[in-house]
Amino acid sequence: MFEEIDDNLQDDFEVSSTQRDNDFAQALLAGLSKKKKSIPCRFFYDGRGSELFEEITRQPEYYPTRTETAILRACAPEIAQGTPSGAVLIEFGSGSSLKTELLLTALDKLHAYVPIDISHDALAEAKARLSKKFPRIAVRPIAADFSRPVKLDPDLAKRSLLGFFPGSTIGNLEPDAAIDLLKTMRRVLSPEGRLIIGADLRKDEKRLLAAYNDEAGVTAAFNRNVLVHANRALGTHFDPDRFEHSATYDSEHGRIDMHLVSARSQTVRVLGHDIHFKKGERIHTEHSHKYTIEGFQALARKAGWSPDKVWTDPDRLFSVHELRCP
Repeated sequence: MFEEIDDNLQDDFEVSSTQRDNDFAQALLAGLSKKKKSIPCRFFYDGRGSELFEEITRQPEYYPTRTETAILRACAPEIAQGTPSGAVLIEFGSGSSLKTELLLTALDKLHAYVPIDISHDALAEAKARLSKKFPRIAVRPIAADFSRPVKLDPDLAKRSLLGFFPGSTIGNLEPDAAIDLLKTMRRVLSPEGRLIIGADLRKDEKRLLAAYNDEAGVTAAFNRNVLVHANRALGTHFDPDRFEHSATYDSEHGRIDMHLVSARSQTVRVLGHDIHFKKGERIHTEHSHKYTIEGFQALARKAGWSPDKVWTDPDRLFSVHELRCP
């Protein structure tokens, strides 16, 4: 269930796009048919959603991206020292691969970089940019869902493997699902691979809430855009202006909960079904779990990893962990 990107795979791109729309349709109808309605957060990232997220990362309230970038810039030389010559860097859910450039610059004896993402467009753009900037490194993209096992080509699998999963995307998953994903990554990187992974840390509630409720309203637009995505891709009839953005902090579970809240009683036509919303009814769109360093390491151990180094910023807002296959 993987495909390596080639310049002449337009037909495959179209098939993959249809598959993604079918996946979206099934998940959307299933989520909105529940008593507690939901839309999986992976459907945030159409073209416009990706643009809005990049804009979120530039908001003054949103600390994770710039903090993790600073940590990676500082720790990249140390990561490089522990990476054998001829190794392969595998990035799970690579997107634009912008943070990856910090590692690629330090890993001057790397053999290949393998970005894994469901977006063909993002992979094609990343391959073109990185091949030009790092001509010594073979860029070998794979279009796939990184939450499922990915089989590497034999010439890559036999080399030393370094995994990369930045952004605290692991926090979007419930603990059991996060453990399952970490197990999947361990199977890809075994027997002696390492994983560099970002994890957002618990902190003052006021600072957390500000990061997900920026004054410019970019996160609100990002949240509503999942409805715009559904309208465009699936022909649904959402009026995004009839839904309000909500981001709250659940102190018991240590996570941000993001919802779209119906501003009025309304009925929306979704894939041949009438979905009814009461005024104030919520659609859950995202969890974002925040960790302690010890808590994240315990999670990693449950997935079979051996935690090693940890890097943080001076204010301990964010953490980057090195995990090793035991």
